[in-house]
Amino acid sequence: MEPMKDRGDRELRASLGGRSILVIDDSEAVRTALEVLLSLHGARVSGAGSPAAGLDLLASEPVDLVIQDMNFRREATSGEEGIALFHHIRSIHPDLPVILLTAWTHLETAVELVRAGAADYVGKPWDNDRLLTTVRNLLDLQAARAENRELRRRRAAARLELAARYELGGLVCESEAMHALVATAVRVAPAEVPVLISGPNGAGKEVIADLIQANSSVRGRPYLKVNLGALPDELMEAELFGTESGAFTGARARAGRFEAADGGTLFLDELGNLSLQGQARLLRVLQTGEFERLGSSQTRRTRVRVIAATNAKLPEMIRAGRFREDLFYRLNVIELEVPPLATRQDDILPLASRFLQPGFTLAPDAAQALLRHAWPGNVRELCNVVQRACLLAPDSVITTRELGLPVVPVPADGANLDRATLEQALHLADGVVARAARDLGLSRQALYRRMEKLGLKLPAEGGQADAGSD
Repeated sequence: MEPMKDRGDRELRASLGGRSILVIDDSEAVRTALEVLLSLHGARVSGAGSPAAGLDLLASEPVDLVIQDMNFRREATSGEEGIALFHHIRSIHPDLPVILLTAWTHLETAVELVRAGAADYVGKPWDNDRLLTTVRNLLDLQAARAENRELRRRRAAARLELAARYELGGLVCESEAMHALVATAVRVAPAEVPVLISGPNGAGKEVIADLIQANSSVRGRPYLKVNLGALPDELMEAELFGTESGAFTGARARAGRFEAADGGTLFLDELGNLSLQGQARLLRVLQTGEFERLGSSQTRRTRVRVIAATNAKLPEMIRAGRFREDLFYRLNVIELEVPPLATRQDDILPLASRFLQPGFTLAPDAAQALLRHAWPGNVRELCNVVQRACLLAPDSVITTRELGLPVVPVPADGANLDRATLEQALHLADGVVARAARDLGLSRQALYRRMEKLGLKLPAEGGQADAGSD
């Protein structure tokens, strides 16, 4: 087994190797010490003794991370020069991670700069291991962000291509899973074969059915929907196949949905609720296009493209004798599975924005709460939560109070936080550890410990200073 120290050194070199770090400090001893420390792990380190020299280097060569002093004159302790330098760097390179380094600046100053986007605040003398960990984390996060930006760029290009070729109706498909589903749905839409859409309630199965119809070869023809879960058994067949006068008490002659949808599409929602007798008749009409109205012996013909949806586990129903296996295989020529919203994190905030009333926005804490919620009711629940919040909000900014979502208790050590939750919190905090820890109700140290335990190498861009840093 590889010794822990050797593994740590290897991970540091993998993160720092070849990366460019700029140290801006008026002390030559500090610049030399940091250059030795960081270059031992493969980083390329440049030094500047003043803000002006540091800005010149930034303008002339690529830099991945800056470590800057807060005071550049021996008698200075206010941090004014460091504050001005930080804001200058931020204005030119808004995404460049900056670590603040000082022995004098007051804690309040550092906290304000962290809120303004500083990556971390480290007091002199620094702890080498902690500084190396912070630098590694920041560089890993920067690399991950670059990769994520490229992934998002490719996704956006793919969505634009889909939107140019197909009618998407403004459907939200920011997540990889949803984009893949939509791409498959529009590709199979022109084929006149049955489609089975599975997935949990409220996840968007009907939206996918609408998408298929909008891109089908019969999009200008009738498109009818039947919620089989809302019909009692005795009326289900009459609704689907129609009735003749006298078929049962009070019955009158009328066409069913298969007859009315002739030449178009019929969407059968909650397929698992169809009785075995209804399943047999559905199988026949799918195979032959033939059916009879209830109370009639006259065989009628129809040509209908069937899209069925269910939240039931049909293979389990088949094993239990409650669903016909031959019907299942006849319907799932194409099967599309809509993933639950909780697994589509990239879709949550775009969907929430879609459901907001005009003029309303989400506060950062509300966005965090939406991303942390489990969404057992999926997109339908999200829609209801956002619309209710718009009605309850005293002004146009939605906060967690208006959302009314249950608060998940977090132990002081963050022991019940999983990797996905931590990564999302760090993403929402723009990579600032202090902000992510605050949103999660943790100390920065507790957040670091939890990340280390989970093997998370892409934490936020640093964090808030400890009281004893100065």
